[in-house]
Amino acid sequence: MSSIDTSLPDEIASVADADEDERLSKDVIFELLKNRRRREVLAYLLEADETVTLGELAEQIAAWENDTEVNALSSDQRKRVYVALYQTHLPKMDDAGIVEYDQDRGLISLADNADLLMMYLDTDTHRQDRWDRWYAGLSVAGAALLGAAFLGAPGLSALPILALAGTVIVAFLLLSTAHVVTNHRRERNVDGKLSRIE
Repeated sequence: MSSIDTSLPDEIASVADADEDERLSKDVIFELLKNRRRREVLAYLLEADETVTLGELAEQIAAWENDTEVNALSSDQRKRVYVALYQTHLPKMDDAGIVEYDQDRGLISLADNADLLMMYLDTDTHRQDRWDRWYAGLSVAGAALLGAAFLGAPGLSALPILALAGTVIVAFLLLSTAHVVTNHRRERNVDGKLSRIE
């Protein structure tokens, strides 16, 4: 007799009835994210960016859990993860619209609601926003340009210092504008996702 709980919490079970709404409650989101294996499923699917088989997904998660390579896994380690994914985790994620899970063929891919969970995970996409580097680079370049002109560097000494300072200020203005536009787009994107969370 299996001791694996295959029942769905009421919050997740109700999602299946409201698919057309494409909304998830915070309870459902946090219920799904509280389990490490489900977070690992999301991480693997995000990295793969394509449909994967249950076998390869189970092997990779088992390797992560046992801190080893896939080819060094025992059959028990593979089976333990495979069964838990097959019976519990993937059906829950599929019912919530997080993954597309074809249980008969053993194929899994990210679904439309996956983006609602991704914003809670520490993914590379969240680490790419490094405007501080652009501002620091522009500050160093501007200081070097103005310093060279002040010291009479050839080619720069012919230009008025105020014109060079104005150029640096315009560069900061353009960079700041790009930053504001990018943040505004990201805010709209996040607001769109948050509007789908109850």
